[in-house]
Amino acid sequence: MHDVLRRSKLLAALVCAGSLLLTGVAGAVDITGDEVVRNCDYKYPGDDQRSTLSITLKDKAGNERKTVYARYWKDMKGKDNVLDKMVLFTIFPPDAKGAAFMRWAYAADANKNAEQWIYLPVLRKIRRVSVRDLSDSFLGSDLTYGDISYRPVEADKHELIRIDRDKQGQQYYVVVSTPKEDDPQYSKRVSWFKRAQDWEGCVKVRVDYFDTKGAFLKRQMLKWQKVGPAWVWDKVFVQNVQTFHSSFFEVSDVVINGGVSDDWFTERRLRLGLK
Repeated sequence: MHDVLRRSKLLAALVCAGSLLLTGVAGAVDITGDEVVRNCDYKYPGDDQRSTLSITLKDKAGNERKTVYARYWKDMKGKDNVLDKMVLFTIFPPDAKGAAFMRWAYAADANKNAEQWIYLPVLRKIRRVSVRDLSDSFLGSDLTYGDISYRPVEADKHELIRIDRDKQGQQYYVVVSTPKEDDPQYSKRVSWFKRAQDWEGCVKVRVDYFDTKGAFLKRQMLKWQKVGPAWVWDKVFVQNVQTFHSSFFEVSDVVINGGVSDDWFTERRLRLGLK
């Protein structure tokens, strides 16, 4: 009960944070939307990560489903056109313990969708899962594979439209990103970036997504944690305002640059799990 109350207060705080970004700040700013996105949206995540990832999904009726994973991730530096690799081992709920998910993401110029595998201990089989579209849901959440994938700055037109300020006086760059491709996932994204003394402290704290018809689709609120030299998600809340489905992500027990071996990203490891 205490955990439910704590999470409810946290979600309320994240949502309220979005509603506070209302006051415009006068005065010209001698930077561009491209500069803001390049410096604030692309933070160093480390060369590899180990962490615990918790995802709580909530539907319109208020029904919740929580899954907790042990997460391993590694930047592959573009070797063989692979951008990064990730593997998730389910540790909660108990009836799903042992299930695993692996994903290899490829560079855009490789013209190849991400490769994915799942292991179900009940069947003792590994199954390859294709990503048909970047708009497919990531693990049933309100984020898509496109949302969590690397997107080049040049893929969108970025316009810094204003600077907002909350009640505490914190300022935010507000940037509208309009896709350049012919068949985009969204008509536009509006992002709020926390303004800091230097680019290092500037991070994205909110994104409003608009569907291809221009209607408001969903809102993402982000809270970050600095672990050594890297920026990592702390808590992220996403709500689809059209379906009233929401997703809450929480990342803990983070280890950066601990030397994650390539052996973690193999079919053999999917079967072995965390042994």
